[in-house]
Amino acid sequence: MTANFMIAVTAGILLKGDQVLIGRRKPGLRHAGKWEFPGGKVERGETPQTCLKRELREEFNIRVKVGDVFDNNVFYYRRGPVHLTAFWVDWIDGEMRATDHDRIAWVLPANLKAYDLLPADIPFADKLAIHVENRKRAGP
Repeated sequence: MTANFMIAVTAGILLKGDQVLIGRRKPGLRHAGKWEFPGGKVERGETPQTCLKRELREEFNIRVKVGDVFDNNVFYYRRGPVHLTAFWVDWIDGEMRATDHDRIAWVLPANLKAYDLLPADIPFADKLAIHVENRKRAGP
């Protein structure tokens, strides 16, 4: 059965140096074993930014500041279309502890393709690799 409406989903681009945070969905969850940028579905009455703050608190036990939009895309899963918006985020506080992921990794964007990313996250991985490479070329 497919949904007749588009689901709004957020993703956080959280950098530590030149590495970005990704998590692997744990067994028992939809898309188990797939890697993703952290985030989740926007609930009724939430803004995408509020959703991302909530999701990172629930999934990783951290507080973040949500910045500008990094990128967005629409992906069509079997269950229906998803509109995914990725934001730059800064880690404010909290000790990272994954709840919906069985592994987390800090990965150089150029190496993200070595991970089995969710299909909707692949365009973000490609754009992020270019962004970080351009930043390196530009220098300080």
